Amino acid sequence: MTADPRILHITERSLWEAAREHGTYEMSTRGRTLREEGFIHCSTRAQLPTVAGFLYGSPGDRDDLVVLVVDPARLTVPVRYEAPGPGGEEFPHVYGPIPVDAVVDVEPWR
Repeated sequence: MTADPRILHITERSLWEAAREHGTYEMSTRGRTLREEGFIHCSTRAQLPTVAGFLYGSPGDRDDLVVLVVDPARLTVPVRYEAPGPGGEEFPHVYGPIPVDAVVDVEPWR
């Protein structure tokens, strides 16, 4: 069995809706844009609960969050797995806008 190649990005539903109108998603992380950060922070399925807790606190506190499921094969920009520091866990980073058609599913965050 192979690992799921899709990567995930948690965001506010309103930001995703705006991206759908614009054609690309360009937020890096909570409160920071792709332009400010240089890449879009993503995670694997296993990393998502920790990332969501760090960025948004208890999931019961928020009902406006969604998880964008991104197919890297549909991206035209690089995806690099990088650690925030030496020896740290590696996270997927998307080095450019995510086209809305690269988002193959949108899941509610619970």
